[in-house]
Amino acid sequence: MDFLITIMEQGLIYGILALGVYITYKILDFPDLTVDGSFPLGAAVTAAILTRGGSPWLTLPAAFFAGALAGVLTGLIHVKGKVRDLLSGIIMMTALWSINLYLAGTSNVPLFSQKTIFKNDLTARMFQGELKSYGTLLIILVMAVICKRILDWYLQTKSGYLLRAVGDNDKLVTSLAKDQGNVKILGLSIANGLVALAGCVFAQEERVFEISMGTGAIVIGLASVIIGTSLFRRLTLLRTTTVVLVGSIIYKGCVALAIRHFSPSAMKLITAVLFLIILVFSMERKAKGKKNA
Repeated sequence: MDFLITIMEQGLIYGILALGVYITYKILDFPDLTVDGSFPLGAAVTAAILTRGGSPWLTLPAAFFAGALAGVLTGLIHVKGKVRDLLSGIIMMTALWSINLYLAGTSNVPLFSQKTIFKNDLTARMFQGELKSYGTLLIILVMAVICKRILDWYLQTKSGYLLRAVGDNDKLVTSLAKDQGNVKILGLSIANGLVALAGCVFAQEERVFEISMGTGAIVIGLASVIIGTSLFRRLTLLRTTTVVLVGSIIYKGCVALAIRHFSPSAMKLITAVLFLIILVFSMERKAKGKKNA
């Protein structure tokens, strides 16, 4: 049971990250490598606030806005600086490594003695007895559902429709007298805000900040999006944001099962192999779909 709970917790945390990657990968068609820097950025902001005696609840909006700012800077480099999308993400990801070190003060910050959103006076009163084992999972689940619902609502607004139009047909946005560059910047800011929020929650769940914790975050996000949208694309009743969250849980479950039979040092290799299999599988399904059409 503890093994399953851990998979659910990790899957939902990375599900919030995957919601951000969904915006850049599926909606904007923007290969944003800023994710590998904005994920630990959220954790660095969290470590900075908690170690200075700040409220753990303050870390959530602070991390989101820090990530959103990183997304805005990536967008400005791409739109205003005329730098290619992939390169602008790499530039920002590289810069965030030093920024994260500066914010946290060191490459490793333990948070075991600090109050977190999972371990504080309020949660101690709320989760007692049998609920104590599920307290962390319930909090993460509520946060993931809130993020999903807000994103669903936003995508139904006028601004959300413009965001989706940029990825599908940027000329349409221009014909509506809207600046497609500004719409891209907005999308990148929301996406990286969600990613940084996931990093914030992850740091408090693991009770540590580590400078390299964002390495491979983009791979996890992409794998989650591809798994969810590929496996459940025929279930039209489910929103895409829902299947992205489910895809993240499935992916983390596959990785956890693989690690149980291999050395933990092989985790990155297992992640890469799984991602390759997912990509090949999704490409084959697309090819079959085109033939049938």
